[in-house]
Formats: sequence, structure tokens, C-alpha cells
Amino acid sequence: MKRELTLDELFKQRKNSNHALVDVRSPKEYAEGSMPGAINIPIFDNEERAEVGTIYKQDGQQAAMKRGLEIFSAKLPEFVEEFRSLNQPFTVFCWRGGMRSKTAATMTDLMGLRASRLIGGIRTYRQWVVSELEKAEFSPPLIVLNGYTGGGKTAILHRLESDGFPVMDLEGMAGHRGSIFGAIGLEPSNQKKFDALLVGAMKSFEDAPFVVIEGESRRIGKAVLPEFFDQKKNEGIHLFLRLPIEERVQNILNDYDTEAYPEKFLEAFSKIERRIHTPIAKEIRNHLEENRFREAFRLLLEFYYDPRYEHSAGLDENDERQIFIDADNMEDAYRKVRQQIQRIGRKLAAGEAAAGQDHK
Repeated sequence: MKRELTLDELFKQRKNSNHALVDVRSPKEYAEGSMPGAINIPIFDNEERAEVGTIYKQDGQQAAMKRGLEIFSAKLPEFVEEFRSLNQPFTVFCWRGGMRSKTAATMTDLMGLRASRLIGGIRTYRQWVVSELEKAEFSPPLIVLNGYTGGGKTAILHRLESDGFPVMDLEGMAGHRGSIFGAIGLEPSNQKKFDALLVGAMKSFEDAPFVVIEGESRRIGKAVLPEFFDQKKNEGIHLFLRLPIEERVQNILNDYDTEAYPEKFLEAFSKIERRIHTPIAKEIRNHLEENRFREAFRLLLEFYYDPRYEHSAGLDENDERQIFIDADNMEDAYRKVRQQIQRIGRKLAAGEAAAGQDHK
């Protein structure tokens, strides 16, 4: 196997064979954004990387390399065993394709493992992501699942994905559920991480007949959708799911670990409290302080989220691109959403076939 791969060569390798990606940077660097599908087997942990970096600044490259070798050599057996457990060929990378990836590739290769290294590191991948976004191209039509807060849209998307439908989970990429409470219990993605995941998904589905996404604002947590993708979303076919309010409250309770983060809900609520009529806001705060989340969420839906959604969603039952779905519960909702998507898929396929006939 070739020992050094360009980014294009790596893409072909991943497409044509079982091949692992290994990010050997520190866990902190990895968490801030990596290549989709990559696992983290770090040369240095966060503290070790900081120590080596300090030595480099204070005493120079040779002293830093000496200390780095001391740290790495002590854990070399465990490091190699992590790679051995992959049971498949792999490519390693660091930030710029420098010492860390060279060390990992050399050591694992010496131990008889099939290792290669990405030339230019993740920096070259980031440059590719930026260039792909600048093209502003994504051809599959979008089917957008909308609905009031708590409508179970993400759960439905995940079930559609499990059933083989082409789905892009924008909230999952952003690490945020989209509401004022959306970051609770999650680690929101920065823009670089979100962009990488989005481009990876776009490449995966570039030949799909359509893609299903959830209706989101352009900003999702810390991340912002590219303008061209947001525009394409707005021009898509929109499904509007309507569920009874008690079903929605239960969905919210299912989504959040309220017992683990009670103070986070109060902290988030304080950011919107002044926008709610004072007696209702006081009642919601009392419920949150006393861990009565069902009551709090019901009032938040009724007096905050639902009015805002109705004001901003642009609902129009006469618009042929808007399809309204009334459901009694989540099972009913999934069945009806799936039926609509299948119907739309057949219609899109028929349209493409007719277009192909016109061009003959």
C-alpha cells in the first residue's frame, strides 16, 4: 500500500475498500473538528501537548522533540495495540502532516501494520471543505420536515434514516437541538466541524433522488448554514407535522435529561423570560425551580414557542409546496410522514423520467 496519500487518493481508498481514518492529534483538537468518520488515537493527550508546546516556545525544537519522545516512548506498546485492534488498513493524519502523523505511520509500519499518511494533514482537508462550499452546489431536491417545538422531528428523521431514506441530520451535525435549551447535555459544534460534516453528507448524497432534512433556522447553535444551502432548503418541499401538545411535551421530556441538568434549564430560561407575560413567566420559573418540567414545558409551548412559530413559519395551506400532516401520536406521525415522502419521491422520479423523455 502506498505510504503517503494525497486527499484525492485517500477519498478513492475509502470508497473502494475497508479503510480507517485515524486522527493522531490531541483529544481537544479532535473534538474541535476532524474528518468525518475518523477515530482519535492521540500521540499526546491535551496536557502532554500543552507541555511539549511550552517547551518548544521556551527552549526550542530540539528540547521539545526530546520531551515528546520521552512521553511517547512510554506508551508506545498501548498506542500500537490500539491500531492493531482496528483490523484493517488505515491512514493517519495530524494538523499539517508533520511529526505526529509521521511518527504514528513509522511506528505502526515497523510493527507490521498497513499504515499510510495523509499529505498535508487535516489542513488540506479543511481547504477542500472550503472550496466545496464555495461551489455552492447541491443538486438533490430537499424535503423539509417542519413542525412545532417538541414535534418529534429529529426522532422521525433518525427512524427514516434507519429505514434507508437519505437523511441529513443538521441538528446532529451542529450538536444542538435548535431551541433555547438546545445545547443542554450536548457539545455544540464550531463552524469548522459543522462545515466538514455538512460537506461530507453532501458528498454522500450528491446522487440521491432527494434528501430529507429538518426545518431549521439558518443558525443552529454555534453553526450557520451556508447561504446556498439555506436558500435550497427554503425552496424545498415542506412537510408541516402537527401533534397534540401533550405528545409534544412528552417528546421534550424524552429528549432531555432533566434530572442531570436542572440548573441549565433555569439558566437558559432566564434568556427568554422577559419575552413572556410576567405572570406566566413567574409560573414557569416556579415549575423549573421545583423540577416540575412537564408543567414548565407545556406553558413554554403554549405561551412562547407556539406563538413564535406561527408568526415566523409562513404557513399557507394553499401553497402546493407545503403539506400539512395531522397525527395523533408519534407512531401515527411516522407512518404519515413516511407515506408523504414516498409519494413525493415517486412524483420526483416521474418528473425526472418525463424530463429525460423530453430531451430524447
